[in-house]
Amino acid sequence: MMDPKLIKQAMEYRQMIDALMGDFEFADVVLLNGNIVNVITREIYKSDLAIKGKYILGVCDSDKLIGPKTLVIDVTGRYLAPGFIDSHMHFESSMLTISEFSRLSIPSGTTTLVADPHEIGNALGGVGMKAMADEAGVVPNHVSLVVPALVPDCPSLETAGVDISSKDMVDLLNYPNIIGVGELQGFSNAQHVYNNTPDIITDLVASTTYARSIGKVVDGNAPELFGRELAAHIIAAGGTCSCHETTTKAESVEKLRQGVYVFMREGSTQKNMAECIRAITEEKMDSRRAVLATDDMVAEDLEKLGHMNEIVKRTIAQGVNPVEAIQMVTINPATYFKLEDRGALLPGKLADIAVISDLQNMVVDAVFIDGKLAAANGEMLIDIPKYTYPDTVKNSVKFKTMSAADLEIKAEGSKAKVNVIGLIPDQNLSDALEAELPVKNGAVQADTKQDVVPLICIERYGRNGNIGKGFVKGFGIENGAMAESIAHDTHNLLVMGTNYNDMAIAANRVKEIGGGIALVSNGRVIDELRLPVGGLITDELTGHEVSDKIRELEDNARTKLGCKVHAPFMHLSFLGLSTSPKWKITDMGIVDVENFKVLSAVQE
Repeated sequence: MMDPKLIKQAMEYRQMIDALMGDFEFADVVLLNGNIVNVITREIYKSDLAIKGKYILGVCDSDKLIGPKTLVIDVTGRYLAPGFIDSHMHFESSMLTISEFSRLSIPSGTTTLVADPHEIGNALGGVGMKAMADEAGVVPNHVSLVVPALVPDCPSLETAGVDISSKDMVDLLNYPNIIGVGELQGFSNAQHVYNNTPDIITDLVASTTYARSIGKVVDGNAPELFGRELAAHIIAAGGTCSCHETTTKAESVEKLRQGVYVFMREGSTQKNMAECIRAITEEKMDSRRAVLATDDMVAEDLEKLGHMNEIVKRTIAQGVNPVEAIQMVTINPATYFKLEDRGALLPGKLADIAVISDLQNMVVDAVFIDGKLAAANGEMLIDIPKYTYPDTVKNSVKFKTMSAADLEIKAEGSKAKVNVIGLIPDQNLSDALEAELPVKNGAVQADTKQDVVPLICIERYGRNGNIGKGFVKGFGIENGAMAESIAHDTHNLLVMGTNYNDMAIAANRVKEIGGGIALVSNGRVIDELRLPVGGLITDELTGHEVSDKIRELEDNARTKLGCKVHAPFMHLSFLGLSTSPKWKITDMGIVDVENFKVLSAVQE
C-alpha cells in the first residue's frame, strides 16, 4: 500500500498541473515583477513567481494563474532567491533550543539548517540526539541532523558522557530527521590515528559504509590534511565528503581538487571564509563545491547581524559575484545533502524564498517557508511554540564537589617551567607555548603579567573523576575565575582563573545549577547562566533573553575579571577540542594533538 504522504504529494502535484494547464485551479500566492536569482544558470532576470500550497508553481508570466482567491504581492525592484541553507552548525554553541535559534534565524532568510548534535551526543548519547531530532520535527523551517559515528573523538585522550560507535548507527541513522553521519573528527589527525588507534578507523569505516548503503551523507573533518592523508580521510568517509575545518587557501585548493565540498566557515569566533574563498577569487576554481557555513553562532550575532545573509554579504565583499555567493548557500549545499526539493527557484521545488531589497548587502525584507509568509521586516509572522526538553536530558553534571587543593598544579621549588596552551582568537587552532611561573606552598601560581593562568578540565559525568590540568595564555584575565560545562567536544567542565579558590567556587557553582556558566571574583559568584539541557542549552529562556544574558556575562568577564577576548566563553570552550592542533586540554591533561599524547602541566 502506498505511503499516505506519497499519496498526498501526488495529489498536490496534480493540483499544480491543473492550475498550470486548466482553468479551475489557481495559484495561492503570486509574487509579481520580481528579479529572479537563478542559481542554476547564474542569472538575474525579471519574472513573476507563483506558489501553490507549499510548492513553487512556476517562474513565469502569472496572468492566467491568478484567481479570485490568489494573494498577489508586488515585489517590483526586489530580488527573489531560494531560502538559505546553513550546512554545518551546532545549536548547542548558541545555547539555544532549535525553536529559539529558528526564531532568530528565519527573519534573515535562512530556511534550512543542517546541524551536527555531537555536542549533546558527547554529553548524553542517543538520548540527547533523539530529543533534538524530535524538536527538529516541530519547527516550521527545515532542520536535519547529522550524528557522530564516534564519541569521544579520541577515546584514549578524553572522556565523554556516553560512548558511541558503529554499533549505534543502525538505530540513529534510521531515526526521523537524521540524514547522515556528522564530521569525522575521530580521523582528523589521520596519520597518528592510523599509527596509534587503528581500530578507530575500522569502526568508522563500518559506520560510513552503512550510512552510504542507505543513502545517507557523511561529513568529513580534515584540518591541515593534504595528499595521502587527505585521500585516506576521504576514503574513510566513503567517498565524497565535506570539510568545514579548512583554514588556508592551499587547503581549499587541495580539497576542491580532490572533490571535497569545502564548507567555508564564518561563525562568531571561527572566521575562515576570506582565506578559503581565495581558491575561487584568485585561482578561478569552480565554485560548485564551495559552501558557506557558520559552525558556531551566538545568539547576539543572530540578533544583530543576521545569519546566512550576513555570511553571503561578507563573501560578496571578498569579490564574489552575488549570485555565485548565493549559490554557496542554496544549490551547492542542496546538491551535497541530496535535498532535491529545495535550493533553487524551480517548478515543483519547495517555496522557500528570501525576498531581498539590497543584493550587495543581503538585506532580507521577507521570507517564505513552504509557501507561507514566515517573516517580514525582521519580525516573525508565524508562531514557533516554546519547546521544553524532557528530564532525561537534564542533570548531567555529576562530579564531586571540588576544593582548591583538588585543582592545584603541584611543583617543587620557587619557580616552575610549565606547558601553556596559547589561545588564537577567532580560530579553533591553538599554539604550543611554555612559561616560567612562581610556586607557592607547592602549587604553581598564575602570573597575570605574563597573561598565563591555570586551566583545568574536570570530568563531569561521574565516570572516572579525572581532572586534567594545564595553563593558558591569551585571555588577559586579571582576577577571579570563570567556569563552564561547555568544552568541545566531550563537554567536560572547564575552569580558568587567577587563583585556585575562586576556580573551585566557580566549578562548584556550575554543578549546583545543573550546568552552565559561572563567574567568580574574590570568593563570590558575580554572574551565572543555567544551561540545564545537557549542560549546554537552556529551554528556560528565549533567544533574545539568552542574547542579553550572554552580553551581561561578557561585560562582567571584561569589567570584573579583566578578560580582553571577545566571546570568551566560546573561545574557552574550543580549548577542549582534542582534534584541532596544536595543544588542547581534556580531563586527562594537556593534549599534544599533532603527536597524539598527553603532556604534563609542569615540565620535568
